[in-house]
Amino acid sequence: MKILVPIRDGCTSDATLENIIAYKEQFSAPITLLHVVNVKSMYYRMIPDFQIEMIKEQATRAGQKLLDAKYEYLRTAGVEVTPRLEHGYPRDVICTIANSEGFSLLVIGRHERGEIRDALLGSVSNHVLHKVKCPVLLF
Repeated sequence: MKILVPIRDGCTSDATLENIIAYKEQFSAPITLLHVVNVKSMYYRMIPDFQIEMIKEQATRAGQKLLDAKYEYLRTAGVEVTPRLEHGYPRDVICTIANSEGFSLLVIGRHERGEIRDALLGSVSNHVLHKVKCPVLLF
């Protein structure tokens, strides 16, 4: 059994990790902790091309720092975890990894923004829920 847990910086991911620790006996399989550096969002902010690479490098460093901190948090709590950093559009990268690498379960946090907003604008957790082949646990 393989478990994929995508995270980002914020209270939703923090709550998800707290729940994983609280229920760690149920998560006996190794967890892959995934952070996706959202490269696609950089192109929508009217950033000049010559600065894109610099911003991508800074975002990668920040993403790795977040991933390292959350990895250590879970490891210290006794959860078997492997960190993984990727680049791309989070909703697509998460689905591709979950579907192509044989994950048995995907655990993801969900914002408390409301069903109407999610239906109209979408959310990563809503997209993943409908696009991955494995079961999804929403926190």
